[in-house]
Amino acid sequence: MALLSFLGAIQQVTGSRYLIESRDGARVLLECGLRQGRREDEEGNRQPFPFDPLTLDAVVVSHAHLDHTGLLPKLVKDGYRGPIFATEASCALMELMLLDAAHLQEKDAEWENKWRARLGKAAIEPLYTTRDTERALQLRRPLPYGRATEVAKGVQVTYHDAGHILGSAIVEVEVQDHHLQRRLVFSGDLGNTCSPLMHDPAILDRADVVLLESTYGDRDHRRSEDTLDELAGILQQAHRDGGNVLIPSFAVGRTQDLIYYLGRFYQEGRLPQQAVFLDSPMAIRANAIYSRFHEQFNPVDRAALQAKGVRRVEDWLPVLRCTESPEESMAINRVKSGAVIIAGSGMCTGGRIVHHFKHNLWRSECHLVFPGFQARGTLGRAIVDGASTVKLLHQRIAVRAQVHTLGGFSAHAGQSQLLDWVAHFEHRPELYLVHGELEKMQTLQQALRQRLNWIANIPEPGEQIAL
Repeated sequence: MALLSFLGAIQQVTGSRYLIESRDGARVLLECGLRQGRREDEEGNRQPFPFDPLTLDAVVVSHAHLDHTGLLPKLVKDGYRGPIFATEASCALMELMLLDAAHLQEKDAEWENKWRARLGKAAIEPLYTTRDTERALQLRRPLPYGRATEVAKGVQVTYHDAGHILGSAIVEVEVQDHHLQRRLVFSGDLGNTCSPLMHDPAILDRADVVLLESTYGDRDHRRSEDTLDELAGILQQAHRDGGNVLIPSFAVGRTQDLIYYLGRFYQEGRLPQQAVFLDSPMAIRANAIYSRFHEQFNPVDRAALQAKGVRRVEDWLPVLRCTESPEESMAINRVKSGAVIIAGSGMCTGGRIVHHFKHNLWRSECHLVFPGFQARGTLGRAIVDGASTVKLLHQRIAVRAQVHTLGGFSAHAGQSQLLDWVAHFEHRPELYLVHGELEKMQTLQQALRQRLNWIANIPEPGEQIAL
């Protein structure tokens, strides 16, 4: 029978990777994500793949985030030459995100090698280079939603809108194996039904095996309107306190949501700040891709934009200032109050937000807003967990800013939404929980048993099952 191997995002959130092998010899890699967070997780990215990349027939990815695509250049570096399938919008976003990741890999290796030289240690190579990434990007093959496509002998893939970020997909895989057809459905990252701009996740009802993400398997998000009221209150309080508002944000997805919401506040007269800085070159370029695919926005939000005569999300917020150059970014730090600063990275593992922390985190009048999940081992998680000081840019900085976590802004489905989505499947397919921390998986596993009388499996890393 066809086999499925669980190779990544198993009992952890990042590094999504699954291998499908048919008895007829087809080998398809589903996702090729980067492990992020703790140092030992990131070092795992350098380990050889547990398969020969040359033997793969195809790679299929659900969306462009690096925890799903970030090892594609390494896969190509190690010999892969086949097609990489994704939706058209994901193909556009992958170029942006993977080239940025390659640049960071090269810079990190350059910085590390300066220290290693002083210690007499051997130099290291970057995980992959810009050239590796360009070769990977040449292998992209865009697919539309809703059309079955044979990606390898006897293996058909159909994409369905996941509502997570632009171009995100639920992946339906049909494997023809010695006259037996088996259907695998991978949820990808399911979107929060309250997310702006995106459609609700598509509903599927037939499968033999379902892989269900469980990032927020332990809880529901707050109501969107309650979260928006809280954010509006934070902005008002920061204005009264005379401090800046810092928002670490993922460049793709979360940033566009925030700009939409802040634009809504502006239109309603609820934004007291006179300047919103988008300090992320990647997010600025992502905005342009979102504008290019604006026809994929949900009709309600698209109509709201059109009612103001705009189609670009950033035009909805006239006080937005995009700071692309390093000089423009550094100039923001002369602004001591009255600004909202959105900068990457989303989990504060690097990027320009760290520099803004250096200038603001120790100020009690500053407000720091986390609009999304912070993985274990990240700087963002340390702050959320209450660290009184943090080390950044080789300095220890006091955390005196007022810290806020807004769970309702998540682009992931909460527990009830996950249960509602999976409940539509008929005949109770085999269910495996992936892409979540173990305790969150266990909580979701218990909820599935109690509410749906459905026993879900939590696979072990490297486990292999028959489809």
